[in-house]
Amino acid sequence: MKSLVKIASISCLCLIFASCRQQDKTAHMEDRYPQIFPDYAGVTVPPNIAPLNFMVTEENTEVVKMNCIPQNGNPITMNSKQKIRFPEKKWKKMLQNNHNGTLMIEISVKRAGQWVRFRSFDIHVAPDPIDSYLAYRLIDPGYVIWKHMGIYQRCLESFDETPVITNRLTDGNCMNCHSFCRNDPNTMLFHMRDIHAGTMIWQNGQLRKLDTGTEQIVSRGVYPSWHPSGRFVAFSTNVTRQNFHAIKNKKVEVWDAKSDIVVLDIEENKLLKNNLLMSKTHFETFPAWSPDGQYLYFCSADSLSMPDQYDRLKYNLLRIGFDPVTQSFSTQIDTIISARKTGKSISFPRVSPDGKYLLFTQSGYGNFSIWHKDADLYLLHLATGELSTLPEVNSNDTESYHTWSSNSRWFVFSSRRIDGLYTRSYFSWVDENGTAHKPFLLPQKDPEHSFWLMKSYNVPELIRGKIHVSPYRINQMARQPEEKPE
Repeated sequence: MKSLVKIASISCLCLIFASCRQQDKTAHMEDRYPQIFPDYAGVTVPPNIAPLNFMVTEENTEVVKMNCIPQNGNPITMNSKQKIRFPEKKWKKMLQNNHNGTLMIEISVKRAGQWVRFRSFDIHVAPDPIDSYLAYRLIDPGYVIWKHMGIYQRCLESFDETPVITNRLTDGNCMNCHSFCRNDPNTMLFHMRDIHAGTMIWQNGQLRKLDTGTEQIVSRGVYPSWHPSGRFVAFSTNVTRQNFHAIKNKKVEVWDAKSDIVVLDIEENKLLKNNLLMSKTHFETFPAWSPDGQYLYFCSADSLSMPDQYDRLKYNLLRIGFDPVTQSFSTQIDTIISARKTGKSISFPRVSPDGKYLLFTQSGYGNFSIWHKDADLYLLHLATGELSTLPEVNSNDTESYHTWSSNSRWFVFSSRRIDGLYTRSYFSWVDENGTAHKPFLLPQKDPEHSFWLMKSYNVPELIRGKIHVSPYRINQMARQPEEKPE
């Protein structure tokens, strides 16, 4: 009896396959790629990424047929009205069988009873995995309102998303600048503002709440960077202001009236200050340690009169030496990229964990490039000084914040390329030659997610695993007094 059932099942599959092949033969061919969202045609993905579900956005479509033909293994064939959702187990097995291989996607649609085939496209599977989690803040793309926000973590190997902390637990306060030491989910910090203000530090299973401000510095700590030892954190201290434009396509301008850089010794809970990083004639901001901990990269601009000279403010990329044993800085600052030579302004420098590359954002002026439509990413090869403009990565809209995967082969970045308003997370592979490949949008279980979620993915950070501290524990610590620095 079982044999008869098996024969019947095989016969049915053969009939379906024959029918599909017949459809393919009679279909009208259009020599172009199908319209799909997200655009996954020609992207490179890690072998441990969640399914790249997408929807076909061709007009007047009655039925969609999709064939995913891997370089190795069995194909996946699906019929749908619009959305293609890969079975997670089959997708995972297919990627495991195709490290450094290719998946060919064939799309046909039925319109008014007639099948139409499109040019097939490839999805390349890289040999290098990506860190398994992404941490980000979900926030309305506004300017002064933070009624509902939170810091979340998403498993990139599935669609599981969990909150690290939301401000519904903490009386509606603002929280920002989450940061990790060497992509380690067990060594992180973030700030709370307004109610329950303080810097929350999660390290070695311990949760602390620190006050990063004193009367000798211009503000509490803002933009952070962990020293690779896990003992020090460099912070910018910023007096930030904003203005609103009455110009089309320019919504808001954010600028610093003052800014410096200090270093917090977490073990001793004391601030390390240096006059070269706290100059009255310059605005210093966006610190970023080298992976060996011997250099601190940062951005600096002449302290012009603000806000009347906001569009003349251009930040250089600089570097200063640091000795973690003596806790002292060198007496010389090196200019890595001069704004006078490029005519542009630099923000968000981040060095790859292997020390080979420095990724940064560049725009026409200022340092808050999130609202600058011309902001693009650039890749500096530190050994040669070669600068790549990343044509495969950048778009006609804003590219801004970014972080590296721990193996230096992937980076995630924020982009407004879909609608010019909401920032969403994209990922790009950097191959062994230092070439960045076409990025892909963060996969979602429902491919329409990016349209109906009215939130921006703010400060995407790649981490090697899940953060294991509960929101309730953070909430309890938030209500405790701060530890004061020396």
